[in-house]
Amino acid sequence: MDTARRFSWSDARLRSTIWQVLVVGLVLAGIFWFVANALHNLESRRIASGFGFLASEAGLPIGEHLISYTPADTYSRALAVGIINTLRVALTGIVLASVLGTLIGIARLSRNWLLSRLSGIYVEVVRDLPLLLQLLLVYAVLQGLPGPRQALSPLPGTYLTNRGLYFPTLEVSQPVLLVFATFAIGVLASFAYTRWSTARRVVNGKRLPFWPVVLPLVVGLPLATSFIAGAEWVWNVPSIQGFNFRGGANLSPEYFALLFGLVVYTSAFIAEIVRSGILAVSKGQWESAAALGLSKGQTLRLIVVPQGLRVIIPPVTSQYLNLVKNSSLAVAIGFQDIVSITNTVINQTGQAVEGIAIIMAVYLTISLSISMIMNWYNKRIALTER
Repeated sequence: MDTARRFSWSDARLRSTIWQVLVVGLVLAGIFWFVANALHNLESRRIASGFGFLASEAGLPIGEHLISYTPADTYSRALAVGIINTLRVALTGIVLASVLGTLIGIARLSRNWLLSRLSGIYVEVVRDLPLLLQLLLVYAVLQGLPGPRQALSPLPGTYLTNRGLYFPTLEVSQPVLLVFATFAIGVLASFAYTRWSTARRVVNGKRLPFWPVVLPLVVGLPLATSFIAGAEWVWNVPSIQGFNFRGGANLSPEYFALLFGLVVYTSAFIAEIVRSGILAVSKGQWESAAALGLSKGQTLRLIVVPQGLRVIIPPVTSQYLNLVKNSSLAVAIGFQDIVSITNTVINQTGQAVEGIAIIMAVYLTISLSISMIMNWYNKRIALTER
């Protein structure tokens, strides 16, 4: 009797289990049919399948690469260059868009009429124009810049031409690396001291000195290391030689246009998210902070923004993912990212299925990694009920 009731269709748990098994079975059957059908069509058309082509010589020229690469390298090396170029744009864009979007979002709430209106116009105009159109516009403007001999110089030692942005670089030696390492140690020590002093203040209510401790760690220690180690701070400044600049570093017009367009476009959405997150904090928090004698800057930094982050983080994560996916528009302005390089590989080898699978795997891995990091941070700052 109990057994019949346990396996009765009226049992909600049994129905749920059966439906889940059926759905999973249908999904697996669909995947199996798709793979089998694709392999059959490839075989009937005598198109080679598999990833063996990755070990073949690419013969593909790539203008920008952070790792060593020549056309004599393999397709796998070429795709690695494309992945690095995509990460280079995506990660740099996320940092710059976060900073710019936060500043514009705060500016929109400013009591300065001109600043708030200009910020509002920026957000509305940028969000209402397609990103592809903005990329093409920026790239066209860069192409219209003068040549190297008539280059624009917005900052000393910095030149903007139709061949890209040229800027000075620091010649790194062992003493200079030691100074940078000392600076990093000082920053970490200052952060640890700040957390410790805050915990002590909560316990006994006494404020410990901040700048007398932090300045020697962040400034004094690196300066002393530089003096003792004899670090020489030599800048490699670009200079015109022949028909182009030599020395320093440069950003190509394609990379600069893509990065600029992604940062400007994404920052407009982040600005609205930051503004809404700040407005989500109740007015009583501002009033309580004012009663405690905190300035508006301290109130924003210590009270409002930490609480607003709980509202800001989830939608900002979506914007980060959008920025990564929008970087695939690089193919429209000639920047060789993973999509552009894979398209060329597909045209050369005919391995369309494998090429598309590689692109999907790369973007899926990057997006899941960003989501995992942001979800971890969101849980870390979430309020815990007692």
